[in-house]
Amino acid sequence: MKRTIVILAALAAVLSASAAFAADVMLTSVGQSPDVMMVRVVLRKMKIEADSEPLLKPDGLGGAKVLVAVVGGSSKGLGAAGIDKEQELDRVAAVLKTARDKGLKVLVMHIGGEGRRGALSDAFIEAATPLGHRIIVVDGGNDDGIFEKSAGKDVKILTAPNVNGTAGPLGETLSEWGISAK
Repeated sequence: MKRTIVILAALAAVLSASAAFAADVMLTSVGQSPDVMMVRVVLRKMKIEADSEPLLKPDGLGGAKVLVAVVGGSSKGLGAAGIDKEQELDRVAAVLKTARDKGLKVLVMHIGGEGRRGALSDAFIEAATPLGHRIIVVDGGNDDGIFEKSAGKDVKILTAPNVNGTAGPLGETLSEWGISAK
């Protein structure tokens, strides 16, 4: 019995310590494309720690200060996650609204360019952008102005030539929001 209590106490200490060291940046997918992994790689190169949870739920925001919502619809990704478009739209709305209500900054990113656009991605863009504080989009991804149409008037939209080029506007935005490299 004593041994079980000691083990449970040690486990609780480890879990609370890991919670205390949670990253200030949380990444999630909006549409279940693999683009969220590419943004995570960019952040790692920038030496910015980020937790990533493609199927993030509102209660998983923890102590994050910034939520990066990476938009790109993938029917294959949705299928692999066991959800459909409507379930993903509901999840995204709940997570982004909760993040804003908790005072997190919300950065919406679309890094797939023109090739990752279409009816599925556009539905996710239109759902996420009104809840973002800032948007980063790669060249070609906003040729039709969907981000301006979906975002609020005061939302700043930054562009980058490609995925690697997002490091500049991403670093600028995170620095402005109090997040810097470790």
